[in-house]
Amino acid sequence: MILKTLNVIALILLNSHGFAQAQAIQIEHQYARASSLFAKSGAIFMHIMNNSPNNDRLITVRTETATTPEIHTLIMEDGIAKMRKLEDGVEILANNFVILERGGMHIMMMGLTRPLHNGDVITITLIFEMFGEITIDVPVDNERQGTMKMDHSMSGDASDG
Repeated sequence: MILKTLNVIALILLNSHGFAQAQAIQIEHQYARASSLFAKSGAIFMHIMNNSPNNDRLITVRTETATTPEIHTLIMEDGIAKMRKLEDGVEILANNFVILERGGMHIMMMGLTRPLHNGDVITITLIFEMFGEITIDVPVDNERQGTMKMDHSMSGDASDG
């Protein structure tokens, strides 16, 4: 009886830790694009909310959709916009958010293993320094235009522009 009770308690603790972990980092408004049907690269954009009292960092990304997924940013160098890999990932401060968007930070998928057709869904795993791995589905939306806007109140009512 005691062993059965301990097993139930252990399961409850494991499940509650997983729930807390999933709630600490929230991913919203994710989508992917490719510049054309024959593109060899694509990009993923999203909002990442850190609802915990601890800073965290998105350190890398995995996906079977690209041979080399990397976290990039766009910088201006001598008047020319250039993409650069963020070697240290992206810091997400406690109780704050970052937006990965066109014209800024994003996940670059180099060496696409298949075309990104409008309406497809790809799976990626985001790897965080503190909170570990979060696997999400990302819809391909090659029609989406403009930048994403964020509701800075973190109420979860962010909308895309």
